[in-house]
This record gives sequence, C-alpha cells and structure tokens, in this order.
Amino acid sequence: MGDTLDIEYIKQLEAEVANLKLLLEINNVLNSILLRPTANIDALLGYLMDAAARLTNSESASVILWKEELGELAIAATTTNASNLIGKLVPLDSIAGIIFKEQKVVQVDDAVHDPRHYEGIDQTNRFITKSLLGVPLIAKDKVIGVLEVINKRSLPWTIEDTRNLATLAGEAAIAIEVGQLVMQLQKANTELEDLDNLKNDFIAIASHELRTPLGIIMGYASFLQEEDDESVSEQASKVMESAMQLRRIIDAMINLRYLKQKTEQLHREPTPLGALMDDLQHDTLAVTSSRTHQLKFMVEDVHTRIFIDRTRVLMALNNLLNNAVTYCQAGGTIKIHAKAKDNAEVIISIEDSGIGLEAEQLERIFKEFYQVEDHMVRRYGGLGIGLSIAQAVVEAHHGKIWAESDGLGRGATFYVTLPLAESAD
Repeated sequence: MGDTLDIEYIKQLEAEVANLKLLLEINNVLNSILLRPTANIDALLGYLMDAAARLTNSESASVILWKEELGELAIAATTTNASNLIGKLVPLDSIAGIIFKEQKVVQVDDAVHDPRHYEGIDQTNRFITKSLLGVPLIAKDKVIGVLEVINKRSLPWTIEDTRNLATLAGEAAIAIEVGQLVMQLQKANTELEDLDNLKNDFIAIASHELRTPLGIIMGYASFLQEEDDESVSEQASKVMESAMQLRRIIDAMINLRYLKQKTEQLHREPTPLGALMDDLQHDTLAVTSSRTHQLKFMVEDVHTRIFIDRTRVLMALNNLLNNAVTYCQAGGTIKIHAKAKDNAEVIISIEDSGIGLEAEQLERIFKEFYQVEDHMVRRYGGLGIGLSIAQAVVEAHHGKIWAESDGLGRGATFYVTLPLAESAD
C-alpha cells in the first residue's frame, strides 16, 4: 500500500515539474516574440492558445479581450482555427462575462446544460463546448480579458489545472499588454514615416517649382548687371543678391532630409583631398557671385586620400562656406585651409572676418533652426539648418566639427576633421 502511494506521489511530483518546465518554456517564447523587431500580437496569441491547451490537456483554448472603444468583450484568438470567430462579441452575462466582471476563476464540468454558456460561439463554429475552465487576464491590477480552456480530455478539472492556467494568465496578460503597446508604437512609427515621406515629397516639389522662376529672375538680373546705366546695374545687383539668398534657402529646404544623416546611408570611397578642395573652390564662385569677398585657399597634402561620400561632404563644406559668406561683410576675408594631421585624419578650417560669436553660442549654433539673431530684428537670412546638416554629415563619417571665436566682431573659424582612407573603419 505504501509503495503504491509513493509511486503516485512521485508521478504527481514529476507532472508538476513537467508543468513548471512548460511554464518556463512558455515564458521564454512569449518574451522572444515580444523582442522581435516586428512583434506580432497574432503570433503571441496563437502560441498562447496552444500552450494553454497543452498545459491543461484540453481540446481548445481562447482569449477574449475587453474592447474599450466598444465597451464589449470580443474573441481575439482561438485554437479552433475559425477565423470567423475573431472579433465576435461575447455577452457580459455569459461565463466569460462573469469571469471578467467578477475577476474570478470559473470551472464548468457540464457546459451544455449551464444557462450561462453562450451558445452563439458553438453555433458559429459548429463546435460543442462540453466543459470549460476560465481565468481573468489581469495586468497591472486591471482586468483586460479572459483566458479559457475548453473540453478537458479527461475530467475532472484539477487544482493543478486551475493553478497552472492562472499562472499562465498572469504571464499572458503582461505579454498581451506589452504586445499591444508595441503594435501601437509600430503603427505610430509607420504613420510618422508616411508623414515624413509626405513632407519630403512636398519639399521636393515645392523646391523644384521655385527653382524654375528663380532661374529666370537670376538670368535677367545677371543680364541687367552688365548694363552701362549705373542705376540699372545697381538695382540688378540688389535683385541678384536677394535671388541668391532665396536660392540658398531653397537648397537648405532640399537638404532637410540630411539632418538625420546615418553612416549606412553614405556612399564612401577614397577621395584625394586636393580634388575635394578643387570642387569646393569651384562652388564658391556661385556662392560669392553677388558679393565681394577675399577668398584664400590653402591646401597641403593634396594627394592624401580621405574616406568620404564626396557629394555629402562637399554639401557640408558648402554649408560652412555659405555661413561664412552670410556673416562676413562685403570686402571681408575668408580663408579655407586643409591639411593632413597625425597620419589619421585631415583637418579643414574655414575662417572668416565676420561678426564673430559669443562663447555661449559656440555649441548652440549647431542646433536645428538656431539663429544667432533674434527673429524680430534679423539682418541675415537663412533657415538655421546649414550647420546642423554639416554636423550630421561629418559625424556620420566618424569625424568632428566645432567652432572657435574670440568674441563678437572678431570673426569665427569652423573646423572639420575627416578620417584618412587608410585609417577608416
């Protein structure tokens, strides 16, 4: 007799250990589903259904969730593979409704003759619910739904069934809530991406439409600048200066997308330092065509190669040069110096004799849309993003960018470092 009891006790312990292992496995799988880059609530619920049925040796399982917007319970998942059941409403006076409202475990051994059983589900799915065990899904002290297992293969329902299902429900409730939050976040991110694409499309179209008439204006202004009539030539120069300012704003609008430049978006290749500076010097002709500045280029180590996206870096340097032109009075001096440093990088500096910067402005000027002047009394144009874009591009190349100035009225110098091709990652 004693041996028989010992054997039964050992079997019971083995069953409990097996269930605990299964619960641990379920917890790990639920977590792995949530940690996927594209967390899927349907995959989570589907696994949960199979796990609940296995854990209680039942034919089927279902998750019924509270829909706040409807004020109703609705089936969210089931192991019966009946897609027509998903979303079907469940009355609050049914067994599931009682579990939800009273937040208690309900065990039914004879569902066919239980008046609380909602037969609409069986009729829809041509399924007979014979027995049922249900527990509330509670996350952060808030009931969010019901977890049910249906038709235990060998009645009666046991204490272990109730305990295991309640444990699973605790894990499942948290997983479901987190999964729903992740799905909402993914949806919000998708909507933000769509909005960002819409913004980029609008900017591209608007910029294109502005460029066409602006090109015509600049063409006529350039023609009139050559007139012998000094008054006409002077007025044309003013038109050209305003047109150039507008073109810089349009270019800045087009380049807004580079505010969040990432390294993986670059197309880098070894580029001679001299070739890059030749490109920059060529572009300065357009930048300074309507203003008189003394530009001095000093390039050392012209054959040194740097590992860059040539187009992006040239855009960044042009932004720095535009900034120097903007804040440097007509007749002022702008010096561009480039050389290799420490056999690891090149350093490029753009020094101007302009209005200078206060110490507190040296970091702030790289913030998006930051303006040195108050917007109500501005003398200089621009959107305030050129330096931000330059910073994004340089840092995407694993380089550095900073500014130095001895104070207001003493000019400013902007420095850029970029990795040599041989030392690049």
